Amino acid sequence: MLGAWLRWGLGLWLNPRFPGVPLGTLAANVAGGYLVGVAVAWISARPEIPPEWRLFVVTGFLGGLTTFSTFSAESVGMMLRGEYGWAALHTTWHLGGSIVATALGILTYRALA
Repeated sequence: MLGAWLRWGLGLWLNPRFPGVPLGTLAANVAGGYLVGVAVAWISARPEIPPEWRLFVVTGFLGGLTTFSTFSAESVGMMLRGEYGWAALHTTWHLGGSIVATALGILTYRALA
């Protein structure tokens, strides 16, 4: 729930700055991807951490922060408006950005550990 509130706040803060470009969702997904990478690397290095905590942090908080459904609805909305280039770019930013951010989160943890 806390992650979802944070995502909502990002949308309220960032989306009005560039109408038509849902930056709040992108920020939530990329930042969430980075934090998932850090969390997964940190938890993996500590086998004594109960699996429930991993579920709480990664699936609960960070799963609430990130959103595949909103990103999908935004992409489809762009396609329905005939904005195919924006839809392709939007999809690339979300998927590529989240994957790269997750890898960077893992690398950050490893560099600092």
